[in-house]
Amino acid sequence: MALKQQIDADIKQAMLAKDQDKLRALRAIKSMILLEETKEGAAGELKTEDETRILTKAVKQRKDSADIYRQQNRADLLATEEAEIAIIEQYLPKQLSEDELKEKLQAIIARVGASAPSDMGKVMGVATKELAGQTDGKAISAAVKQLLS
Repeated sequence: MALKQQIDADIKQAMLAKDQDKLRALRAIKSMILLEETKEGAAGELKTEDETRILTKAVKQRKDSADIYRQQNRADLLATEEAEIAIIEQYLPKQLSEDELKEKLQAIIARVGASAPSDMGKVMGVATKELAGQTDGKAISAAVKQLLS
């Protein structure tokens, strides 16, 4: 089942269950998908990698907001953001652990022939494409720096 149809079905279930947090998160995802599908030059139906990119962006936005709320001691808003993050992450591919990430990055480093910190750009280009949706760019960057130093 495509992500859009899954989201629609889950919205109906959340409405019946009166789960406001889930409903708010799902409606936000649906809105982002519709915006992407209708923007100029779009091909209509989204590909899986586009869907993953949209979901990753939604999680990142909420994590950034959560950090701000944490700094401002706004526990009420922080709880809302964290609940939405948990819901959206259910639709993303399984996230890599730190060890799994390092293992995959070591294979990429060996494949592209990187050996020094100056080769970070080559590694990051390949890694961000291959690991999209499985981890965020900050984690990839930090692990690559550590492995190449």
